[in-house]
Amino acid sequence: MIRLQKAIADAGVASRREAEEMIRQGLVTVNGQVITHLGTQVDPEHCHIKVRGKLIQSQQKKVYLALNKPIGYVTTLKDPQNRSTIMELIRGGIKARLFPVGRLDCNSEGLIILTNDGELANEIMHPRRRMPKTYLVKVKGKLTPSKLDKLKRGVHLPDGLTAPAVIRNVRPLPVNTFLEITIHEGRKREIRRMFDKIGHSVLKLKRIRIGPVSLGGLPLGKFRKLNSDEIKRLTTWGVKEKKN
Repeated sequence: MIRLQKAIADAGVASRREAEEMIRQGLVTVNGQVITHLGTQVDPEHCHIKVRGKLIQSQQKKVYLALNKPIGYVTTLKDPQNRSTIMELIRGGIKARLFPVGRLDCNSEGLIILTNDGELANEIMHPRRRMPKTYLVKVKGKLTPSKLDKLKRGVHLPDGLTAPAVIRNVRPLPVNTFLEITIHEGRKREIRRMFDKIGHSVLKLKRIRIGPVSLGGLPLGKFRKLNSDEIKRLTTWGVKEKKN
C-alpha cells in the first residue's frame, strides 16, 4: 500500500505535488469514489484509480531524458500563446507522457531533464536536495570584483536573498563578460534577476549541468536517455553526494 499521490506520480501522470493538488480539487477517484484526503493509501495493482476520469496505468515504464533546449521553445506541455514547446522536440521519438523537471525561460537554452517518474522529479526539485545547476552566462558590460563578490554572497531580490553562487572561469570580452555560475535554488528567472540587480543584463544563458547530468556534446534540439549511473546519482543526491 502506498499513498495515492505517489501512485499517481509513479504512473507518470503528474509530479507528486501536482497529484496532491488534483486530489484536493476532487479530480481523483479510487474504485469509483472521489478522494480528497492526501493520506489515502491505495494498492496500485488492484485499485482502479482515475484522474479526470481516465484510468491510470500503474506499470508504466520509467523514462528519463536529457534535452538540449534551443532558444524560442517554452518549457511546458502546452502553451496558451501557441508558442513552440519542448514537447515538439521529442514528439514521435518517445511514446511515454513526459513532463519537464524545472524550467528554462523561452530566451534561454541548454539542459532540461524530462521524465514520467513523478517521485524522482519531486526529489530533484525539492530544496533539501540542494541540486546544483550550472550555467554559462554572457552579460552586458565588465563585471568588477566587487560585483562578483555580491553574487557569491547572495543578492537581495523581491522574493528574498539568493543563496551564495559559485562563480568560475570569468572571461572578460571586449565590452562584455563571459562566466560560469552554479546555483542551488530554482526560483523563476533567478539568474537573469540576479544580474539585473547588480546592473548587468544577461545577453545569453545556457544551462550545462543539473547535478550529475551534464549537457556534454548533445546537439541543440536533440535528446538522449539518461544512463543508469546518472539516474542512481539523481536519486541519491543530497543523501550521499554531500559526503564526497
